[in-house]
Amino acid sequence: MTDGPGRPPAPEGPALRLLGRAVAALAGAAMAVAAACLLVSLALIGAAVVMRYAFNAAPVWVDEVVGFALVAVVMLAAAQALRHGEHIGVDLLVGRLGPTGRRWAQGWSALATGAVAVMLIVNGFDTAMLARMLGLVTEGSLEWPTWLLMLLMPVSS
Repeated sequence: MTDGPGRPPAPEGPALRLLGRAVAALAGAAMAVAAACLLVSLALIGAAVVMRYAFNAAPVWVDEVVGFALVAVVMLAAAQALRHGEHIGVDLLVGRLGPTGRRWAQGWSALATGAVAVMLIVNGFDTAMLARMLGLVTEGSLEWPTWLLMLLMPVSS
């Protein structure tokens, strides 16, 4: 990417490089946790299928755990997908823009993403702490504290 026709990109300062490395490390760690959640879900579903068909005794809690793990996977993997440009996007208009227009569209997209992340951090934390204060638990066989699950919003943002 260049700063204009025939110009090389502007050099990054040390603070920006450090921030980039920190974000990459956090996103990579979140992706590793998301991958672990997928593997645990696969193992739990496989074990539940074997228990159901081989022993006629399926554990009732597996569906809930896998559902919660799926939420964790989506929330934790979103940052890495954004960093690599792998989110689903509508680029019909952006594809028709010139380099300057594309840069402006990408800038507005980054600002909007940042605004949503800030809202998820602030409101997600407030909601989680309210659920903790009220002692809310999930419905079903496990009855987990909902505030732990709600913390996925600010943590992943």
